[in-house]
Amino acid sequence: MVQDPVLLRRDPVTRLTRALRRAPVVGLLGARQVGKSTLARQLKPNHFYDLENPRDLARLGDPMAELEPLKGLVVLDEIQRRPELFPVLRVLADRRPRRARFLVLGSAAPALLRQSSESLAGRIELIELGGLCLDEVGVDKLDRLWLRGGFPASFLARTDGDSLAWRRAYVRAVVERDLPMLGVTVPATTLDRFWQMLAHVHGGILNWSELGRSMGVTDMTVRRYLDILAQAFLVRVLKPWHENISKRQVKSPKVYLRDSGVLHTLLDLENGRALSGHPKAGPSWEGFCIEQLICRLKAEPAQCFFWATQQGAELDLLVLKGTRRTGYELKHSSAPTLTPSMRIAVNDLRLDELVVVHRGADTFRLAPKIRAVPARSLTELAG
Repeated sequence: MVQDPVLLRRDPVTRLTRALRRAPVVGLLGARQVGKSTLARQLKPNHFYDLENPRDLARLGDPMAELEPLKGLVVLDEIQRRPELFPVLRVLADRRPRRARFLVLGSAAPALLRQSSESLAGRIELIELGGLCLDEVGVDKLDRLWLRGGFPASFLARTDGDSLAWRRAYVRAVVERDLPMLGVTVPATTLDRFWQMLAHVHGGILNWSELGRSMGVTDMTVRRYLDILAQAFLVRVLKPWHENISKRQVKSPKVYLRDSGVLHTLLDLENGRALSGHPKAGPSWEGFCIEQLICRLKAEPAQCFFWATQQGAELDLLVLKGTRRTGYELKHSSAPTLTPSMRIAVNDLRLDELVVVHRGADTFRLAPKIRAVPARSLTELAG
């Protein structure tokens, strides 16, 4: 029996605990079914409201009367269902002395951010929860995590077939129920088709016009569809980095499905054998490693970029932390070799280090400032 790795998510619990000491309101954001509610319950809240539960909604009919007397930690799950609660939370957050702290859980960044920026400016701290990471499941389960993705129910399924069945139901529920519940008016069949198309361009540079022609819609409509999936934490749009150099640089973003398991579902890849022989195995590995690196490094979206030139030099991931610049190349190969592109990236971007993540077993130096690191050693990289 697999031990539930959700129980081992010590880092998110620590981050939440610290944030709740600093701020009267903390927002925990992430995709549906990523484990926000489970994590919140680990904090042993004094009061827990599920805003999809009719009984809890009824209790909050008069939110001020319900919430004002409460003490301790109060959790409001799926807060985007009741945005009118934010002004109430502002009033309660400003009380002195503070009698309660509030943890709000949300599955949609913009719905929460718009309301909180108006009502809770200076009072709320936001934390994003992603899928399970290698640190949490163990490096011996790397291949399972890559195939099944980081949603706990998918990763913990008894068999690969059970995991795939869960993910298929999840995709269907997102487009048919979850997104419409967030106020998305795009037909479910349209979003499902668009999501499928993104799976086939996963890891590629976005061509808005080509996607629009394939869908029979305008570029602006494609941007809106992509924005919907990105705001629901289902897609990552990686922005290009520009340097003041003589080379012409790529200025369009890259797109990745954030969960590798969902990607494999949309590509109809049922097991590891089907994945390893598929043309998208390389881009899938690249996207998987990017998510693991962002998780391990605790990097914010504003710190993460890719870089490419019209002449063909490129860098899969550039992470900027303070004055330090670290580049990452993600290779599906088990024996990576030094390439001219790597040297160009180190020189043109003035990298402190370039790390080549690969599927092999050894760490070794490829050149000054360039080292190869096996994916199983990602948990050892400095965060």
